[in-house]
Amino acid sequence: MKTIRIIVLALGATTLGATLGGISAPALASGKAKVPPVHVEHEDGEQVLVHKGEASFYSQKFHGRTTASGEAMNQNKPTAASRALPLGAKATVTNEDNGRTVDVIVNDRGPYVDGRVIDLSRSAARKLDMIEDGTAPVTVEVKPSEQPTEAARDKVEAKVDQLTPDRPSDRQVAERDERRAGSSGSDKGGSDKVSQSGSGK
Repeated sequence: MKTIRIIVLALGATTLGATLGGISAPALASGKAKVPPVHVEHEDGEQVLVHKGEASFYSQKFHGRTTASGEAMNQNKPTAASRALPLGAKATVTNEDNGRTVDVIVNDRGPYVDGRVIDLSRSAARKLDMIEDGTAPVTVEVKPSEQPTEAARDKVEAKVDQLTPDRPSDRQVAERDERRAGSSGSDKGGSDKVSQSGSGK
């Protein structure tokens, strides 16, 4: 009976931590939260990754911890965690409540809460004016043409190909191969490993 009571109390504490103030709790070990799927939209002749759902932001206690990319989590930089988007990718996040946008670099994995698609650094959340509310409905867009590195662009294009039923045309493949061949090869976008610390969400 005592064991059951301890389990119930632990579960209650976890639920409270996950919802308190709209700021996420540490990552779930299973990582099986339900998240809306990423899809591909066409914009100005380009295939764009789009992820719609809820955004949250990191708790202060995660400042300085190691992210999935190997970088230290920095609340003062425009970074974010995503379970679906490639590490190293640049994403534009729009707060659907007020129209504000911010560009972030995905450098961590998370959030692990139902319905949440991105976890923002505090500075990025501030630009979206969502600090007071804790969460906000957002649209996250990732364009291959706006990536900061060739490695990030390759990852984004690979994700687009994965989500697009039709294979890219021969011309698109040729252009991509030509661009890759012309790159220095010194570009590194980080590996898509899972963070041991979690995003705190």
